[in-house]
Amino acid sequence: MQAMEHTSSLILPGNASPDDVTVWKRNAEPVTKPRISIILPMLHEEKLIAKTLAAFPEPLCREFNVEIVVSDGGSTDMSVAIASETADVVITHTAARRQTIAEGRNRGAEAASGETLVFINADTTPAEPRVFLQIIAEWTQRQGKYASAAALACPVEVTPSERKWSDVLFHNFFNNYLKVLSLLGFGVGRGECQIIRTAAFHAVQGYNAHLAAGEDFDLLQRIAKSETIALANELLVYESPRRYRTFGYMRILGQWFMNWVGATFLQKSISKEWTPVR
Repeated sequence: MQAMEHTSSLILPGNASPDDVTVWKRNAEPVTKPRISIILPMLHEEKLIAKTLAAFPEPLCREFNVEIVVSDGGSTDMSVAIASETADVVITHTAARRQTIAEGRNRGAEAASGETLVFINADTTPAEPRVFLQIIAEWTQRQGKYASAAALACPVEVTPSERKWSDVLFHNFFNNYLKVLSLLGFGVGRGECQIIRTAAFHAVQGYNAHLAAGEDFDLLQRIAKSETIALANELLVYESPRRYRTFGYMRILGQWFMNWVGATFLQKSISKEWTPVR
């Protein structure tokens, strides 16, 4: 393990220190000048992290110059051990205080080397990994129809094997709702997967780690003040329905709305913490 160098331009809690994290790097031939850094924040994800990482096999990563950075929030299960088998970098939060997912994402960004940062949740995978990486690789080189955008948002659906009619109805509605807002010029996108040019990410100081929830809305809104954000339909991702099954869609939608209000107008989260569902 080695201590990590911090990038002061990112927003971290006032009580954060260099001793809060350790960094492990896999002893393998490194990706040559990675263009794309995939950053996975996780906490107690031993059930799903292997499946998520398997969506980005090493041959595919080498083809598209991708590095995998896992940022762990202090898991006490086998999550870190599993991630260390295939990830290029694993960052572990070691402080006693609870880490926000925003801070975890920022820690991952600090350790990343790519020109593009792909933040994807540990329970989320691309519908078509090769298409996903190919489009992002072209976009990184400022090619394709989204070339002028500073960030890309992705439509989200529930994993097909676990999908119910309620999932289809809700996600069709919400994806189309975001599409309309995007066409109207609003900087919108789900937090399950956000793709951002590294320069644009650092220009706005990354995620606001003081926000326990709503940090994903907040980041895109800050980027959208000076840059374009595109909702890329080709970058469909699948997420686990575990949170919807536990809390129900109405409660989740209410939490999203209240945390959007808090992040947008009050610069704070209405939710005191984002409860893990495992």
